[in-house]
Amino acid sequence: MPTYAYRCTVCGNEFDVKQSFSDDALTVCPECGGALRKLFKSVGVVFKGSGFYRTDSRSGSTSSSPAASPAPASSPAKESAAASTSTSSSTTASAAAS
Repeated sequence: MPTYAYRCTVCGNEFDVKQSFSDDALTVCPECGGALRKLFKSVGVVFKGSGFYRTDSRSGSTSSSPAASPAPASSPAKESAAASTSTSSSTTASAAAS
């Protein structure tokens, strides 16, 4: 059951009430009888791990949009060769500068 926060517009009294989704919102302050406003606060939910965001890759699932196709993955051998090439070129450039 969710908890809703209310504040009185007359006396400033703030309080929380556990209410069902189907319950009507409170309108009268229990302290002074003034009008109440429902407060909206941040939700206390934290999503940790993979699979919660669009940018996460999900293996075995198909996309509902035909235009959204995954980018081809490069092989680890190509990545390591590219890394060693860039390392050797930066070493050569620093040796030439000396």
